[in-house]
Amino acid sequence: MISGAAATSLDHAALAARLRAAYGGRPTPPLRAGLGAASIADAYAIQALNTVHWIGQGRRRVGAKIGLTAKAVQAQLGVDQPDFGTLLEDMAVADGGVVPAGRLIQPKVEAEIAFTLACTPDATNLETLAASVAYAQAAIEIVDSRIENWDIGILDTIADNASSGLFVLGHAHKRLNEIDLRLCGMVLEKNGEPMSFGAGAACLGNPLNALAWLARTMVEYGKPLQAGDVVLAGALGPMIAAAPGDSFKAEIAGLGAVSVRFGS
Repeated sequence: MISGAAATSLDHAALAARLRAAYGGRPTPPLRAGLGAASIADAYAIQALNTVHWIGQGRRRVGAKIGLTAKAVQAQLGVDQPDFGTLLEDMAVADGGVVPAGRLIQPKVEAEIAFTLACTPDATNLETLAASVAYAQAAIEIVDSRIENWDIGILDTIADNASSGLFVLGHAHKRLNEIDLRLCGMVLEKNGEPMSFGAGAACLGNPLNALAWLARTMVEYGKPLQAGDVVLAGALGPMIAAAPGDSFKAEIAGLGAVSVRFGS
C-alpha cells in the first residue's frame, strides 16, 4: 500500500519541470540525490503534476502501465511493490510501426500482456477481476528514462512516470477464458534473434495479480480505472536496449505477435 503524505518542504513543481525539460533530449542527473527523506508519495506527487500539465496541453489519458512486477527488479530497487504510470494517447505506436529516430532518449523494449477494461475492475478476487477485462493483447512497451544512464532508484522511476516511453498493441484480441495467463510463454526477438524469454507467471505470478494491485491502488488515489482503459501489466522477461535501425518482435503464446521498428 502506498502511504505517507508528500513532504511539503520539497518543491514538487520544480522537480516536475526538471523532468519535463529532459524530454528535449538531455537526461537529468538522478532526482533522488536531492530528495532527502522524500517518500514514495512525493514521487507520485511529482508524477501527477506532469500528468496534469500534459493533459492541460491537450494530451489524452488512455490508461496506465504497471512497472516493477518482477521480484528481482523490486529487490534491486529496494521495494516490495510495483509502481504505476499514466498512458497517454500519443504514446501509442501502431503494430509494425516505426519509432522516429530521436523521439526517445535511451529506449529499452519489453514484452507484456495488455488488458482493455470492460468496466471499473472489481479486485475482490481474480474471478471478479477477470470479468472486468474485455480482452487481452500481446504488447510491447518501449520504456525510456529521463534520468542519466538509467541510474534510477524507486523515487526516480515513479516521478518519471514509471520510466514510460511508448507502447505497441497487437492486433489479436483474446477473452481471458480463451487463454491461461500464467502459462503464456513469451519470446522477444531483436533483429530476428531471440533475446528475451519469459511467461505470464513472471509478472507477480499472474498478470491479473498486477492488475489487482493497480485497481486497488488507483481507488486509494481516488482515480479508479474505467471502462476502455488500457493497462500494460508488466514485463514478462528482461528488457532489451534499442538503437536506431533495430527491429523487435514479441510472440506471446495464445495472444499472437506484435512488432515495432526504430528509425535509422
